[in-house]
Amino acid sequence: MDIAIIITYTLALLIIFMYSLAQLNLLFNYLKSRKQADTSPTFDFSKKEEIPHVTVQLPVFNELYVMDRLLDNIAELDYPKDKLEIQVLDDSTDESVITTAKHIEKLKQTGLDIKHICRKDRTGFKAGALKEGLKIAKGEFIAIFDADFLPGKNWLLQTIPYFKDQNIGVVQTRWGHINRDYSMLTKIQAFALDFHFTMEQVGRNYKDHFINFNGTAGVWRKTCIEDAGNWQGDTLTEDLDLSYRAQLKKWKFKYLEEVETPAELPVVISAARSQQFRWNKGAAENFQKLYWKMLRDKTVPFKTKFHSFFHLLNSSMFLLVLLVAVLSVPVMYIKNSNPLFSWYFNVIAFFALSTVIFFFCYWFTFKKIHGKGFWNFMEYIKMFFTFFSIAMGFSVHNSMAVLEGHFGKKSEFIRTPKFNINTLKDSWKGNKYVSKNISGNTIIEALLMGYFGFALYSAFKLQDFGLFLFHIMLFLGFGFVFFKSVTSKF
Repeated sequence: MDIAIIITYTLALLIIFMYSLAQLNLLFNYLKSRKQADTSPTFDFSKKEEIPHVTVQLPVFNELYVMDRLLDNIAELDYPKDKLEIQVLDDSTDESVITTAKHIEKLKQTGLDIKHICRKDRTGFKAGALKEGLKIAKGEFIAIFDADFLPGKNWLLQTIPYFKDQNIGVVQTRWGHINRDYSMLTKIQAFALDFHFTMEQVGRNYKDHFINFNGTAGVWRKTCIEDAGNWQGDTLTEDLDLSYRAQLKKWKFKYLEEVETPAELPVVISAARSQQFRWNKGAAENFQKLYWKMLRDKTVPFKTKFHSFFHLLNSSMFLLVLLVAVLSVPVMYIKNSNPLFSWYFNVIAFFALSTVIFFFCYWFTFKKIHGKGFWNFMEYIKMFFTFFSIAMGFSVHNSMAVLEGHFGKKSEFIRTPKFNINTLKDSWKGNKYVSKNISGNTIIEALLMGYFGFALYSAFKLQDFGLFLFHIMLFLGFGFVFFKSVTSKF
């Protein structure tokens, strides 16, 4: 039994270490990219004939609290009205359908070409709505925004010009966060997303590795969508799915780090849970659907296959982290009861380097967003350990999602509730879309909080503090997720 535990523990640590090396390589790519000027060809919008027709798609479902804000914001986009079409792809089943229709009628009176498209059923969910709208879209290019996004007035003028390169299929922008400082939950979500939208997206795009359209705040070339097989609703992350299919068809993606598109982060843990579940399960589904096809494609470079392996398996790291966490307690007892393994524990200490790599990778992202300096570095240290503690607290919930994705269990596409939270004074209380149910995983999270409390007790009992910090983070992380999940219901 001891040997089986140690082998499993070591393999999990080894894969996490390989993942950290992939992230380190992306950091090097990111730093190199900052030294290189962008020489991409662009449309000259001073010439009317170079301004293409654009369709803006707004896929929405029961967005009562943010629809007015969304529609007013999109109506302000600076683009020739005769070249702009807006499609409100409304799958709503509540009273928001009526209020949205009234708002759209008002906007039509200003001369805006805006259509309210309602389907009879939600076949294919978001992917189905986008596909339906594409059939009648006038634009050569399709800009997509979820209901909680607020692009700047000049957003189309910043993105559309890059499509002068006929090989560009997608232009994606960086997400911003209008309610970053609302709570600890929003801070750690922003911390994670900033890392993805700064280092990961730039690092992959710089070396022409596969990146993903992030479901919103980006533009597709219509012919790219059609050539890649159109939107498909067989995974929960239709954006990642179409992105890989398009790049396997040799379409190029352009990522614009400097173009920020503000959006609202989920402010209640049940909303964050539903979003995390969809993203993590969808990534696993796409690994099963697409990676083996990519692996067999001889035209895809080895390094791109390497990075795509960890990109599509990104969410599966939660499963490995949970495995390492649970096994770390029996490993601690094995270490102190069996001197034959003393050499082994000196060897696996090497894997602590993974944490050091992650620490430096996240720091470069943090200082790009917040600036450097001593006090910002102190704030970063606090956020780094807080983020990883809470991320580990989500590992049970996210691991369940990953397992469902890999084993092909189908589930409904559940949209993340929007709140219209802009300031610290705004409250999410009373939001009709917030789930009132407590997840069954919450019980497991409570048990694991107790389990890692026992691990802290064991450290004093055995006088072995090698994993003490790790177990404190796990205890606090599971405690945070458990208590937030319970208290947010009241």
